[in-house]
Formats: sequence, structure tokens, C-alpha cells
Amino acid sequence: MRVTQQVPRRQGHLKTTIEGSVVRYEQSKTGSWYAHGKDDKLWLDRLVLRRDDGEIVHLNLDQYSLIEAV
Repeated sequence: MRVTQQVPRRQGHLKTTIEGSVVRYEQSKTGSWYAHGKDDKLWLDRLVLRRDDGEIVHLNLDQYSLIEAV
């Protein structure tokens, strides 16, 4: 999988691309309180990838994440 994420900034954006094999996808809650969220917590989509060199990468997915099969 290839995941490209962008962080919007005042001037342009910061772009990062990670490639690897999917280890796990999950929705998990943060420790932060969020009104009207499930269990009164903020839930995030999280993807765990294993890169070719063995590094494990944890990604928080959002509306700026682009996921592609490679």
C-alpha cells in the first residue's frame, strides 16, 4: 500500500508518502474527550504498515490521506 498524507499550512502544504504492507487497520479512541463521540471520546482511523526494511509505521488517517494499492 502507498499512503500519501498532506498537512495543510498557511503557505502550501507538507506532503509525506509511506509504502509498506498492511499489518492492521483499526478505529481506536484517543485519550481526548470529544462531545457526542462514541464513549465520549474522539475516534481515529489508524493504519499500521510494515515497510520493506521491517520498520513499523502507525498512521492516523484523515480527509487528507490518499491510500493506493501498489
